Amino acid sequence: MKYVATDKAPAAIGPYSQGIIAGGLFYSSGQIPLTPSGDFIQGSIEEQTHQVFANLKAVLQEAGSSLEDVIKTTVFIKDMNDFAALNEVYGSYFSEHKPARSTVEVARLPKDAKVEIEVIAKTAN
Repeated sequence: MKYVATDKAPAAIGPYSQGIIAGGLFYSSGQIPLTPSGDFIQGSIEEQTHQVFANLKAVLQEAGSSLEDVIKTTVFIKDMNDFAALNEVYGSYFSEHKPARSTVEVARLPKDAKVEIEVIAKTAN
């Protein structure tokens, strides 16, 4: 098992790692719209989702992987009324390659984020 950490994504804000590689797979922790310096993006669901994908791309790269290697995503959304807008941004990152996905509306996310996404991806490491 190998821990993944990069300063190109926000540091963990609790007792967990940004991700772990095990058995040829990368498991990310959920990413919320924090910048690598830890600033919270207060904006729209679209702005928050773009920041989440920037974070995911950074941890995937550190793991020797990419969005093209993602097998499964889990999307946690604060308000299902934002689903169409989130889906529009999500689709811009996964256009040809479409991993399996679950989307769940939740009562609250860390820092009162509107979205959190975690991924499972194959990796060469």
